[in-house]
Amino acid sequence: MRLNTYESSRIYKQKMKAYHDKKLQRKEFQPGQQVLLFNSRLRLFPGKLKSKWSGSFIIKEVRPHGAVELVDPREENFEKKWIVNGQRLKVYNGGQLERLNTIIYLNDP
Repeated sequence: MRLNTYESSRIYKQKMKAYHDKKLQRKEFQPGQQVLLFNSRLRLFPGKLKSKWSGSFIIKEVRPHGAVELVDPREENFEKKWIVNGQRLKVYNGGQLERLNTIIYLNDP
């Protein structure tokens, strides 16, 4: 009975891995391309309605297995660089990012 449980668990894990791998999207990036970074793990935006995408960053190098090396164009001499998973990036096709701030004053009735 224990061996049957191990076998059943192995089959379940294989099926779940195949399901999740099927959902991954193949993305092709080239050095010099501008991208946006999804901040799911960094927790830089604690607000509920704020964007989770930050950027734009420039791709310095594309590494094997989907890893991408990014640099921040606002830094001097591109000193700050880091490596992220390519699944956390999307291509940036715009100009300046606009940050909107709205102030609403509430009046007593």
